[in-house]
Amino acid sequence: MNTIDTAIRATADRPGPIGVFDSGYGGLTILRRLRAAMPEADFIYLGDNARAPYGSRSFDLVYRFTLEAVRYLFARGCPLVILACNTASAKALRTIQQTDLPDIAGYRRVLGVIRPTAESVDGATASRHVGLFGTPGTVASQSYDMELGKLAPDITLSSYACPMWVPLVENREYDSPGADYFVKKDIDALFAADSEIDTLILGCTHYPLLIDKIRQYVPSGVRLLDQGKIVADSLADYLLRHPEMDRLVTRGGTTEYLTTEDARKFSDMASVFMASPAEAARISDLTKL
Repeated sequence: MNTIDTAIRATADRPGPIGVFDSGYGGLTILRRLRAAMPEADFIYLGDNARAPYGSRSFDLVYRFTLEAVRYLFARGCPLVILACNTASAKALRTIQQTDLPDIAGYRRVLGVIRPTAESVDGATASRHVGLFGTPGTVASQSYDMELGKLAPDITLSSYACPMWVPLVENREYDSPGADYFVKKDIDALFAADSEIDTLILGCTHYPLLIDKIRQYVPSGVRLLDQGKIVADSLADYLLRHPEMDRLVTRGGTTEYLTTEDARKFSDMASVFMASPAEAARISDLTKL
């Protein structure tokens, strides 16, 4: 038995922080909303920056990387892990929930961002025409199509992959003229495909940093869904409905930041996403403690 397995068993049924995982920085926009909604809760944020981006990787590879991160956070004592990444939620969540959780530790839970976002769409759209911007991986997975097909089959979803938006954010070009070019081009293409869209899903957690550009170029009256707020509200509701899980969340108001790449680089970028200082520590291998 390796150190991860040993630690997972040792922390069974013990209270601990909420784990928040993303392939890189984008999930920090979710964490920021979670901390605002639950300032008393403890959190561990893990960014797999060394292997980012996940958007163009295969389903099998994203699943393997995500499972390693989930197991690591369980070993660190997290009873609940939020996949604050649309790609990981699309390509790995269902398999982890159905196949891995019963073997790892039955009481622990892993939640994603796609389901709560899809649930919010039904009451947001009047035209029943909804747009989605996402990474190529999220769009190709058709996860939003499937969720909306189950929840609101009368909605027409038009999806558009934006491969340049994440690099713009991570290279701090989200407020540059170059960002205007790519954001406008992609928005124009989506609305040329369906001019009846009245609600827009930003299906990547990096995109809130482009929100000013997006608002500038979307047609007047189009509603932008705030995925961070949606996930925070959904988690609060989940814990209310599952008091047995709520009791396992420690409440000291702390946040720990972890990255698989350079800690100083992560801390610098995380401070931009969080709008406050964020000091990270580096972990070199997600399969070991």
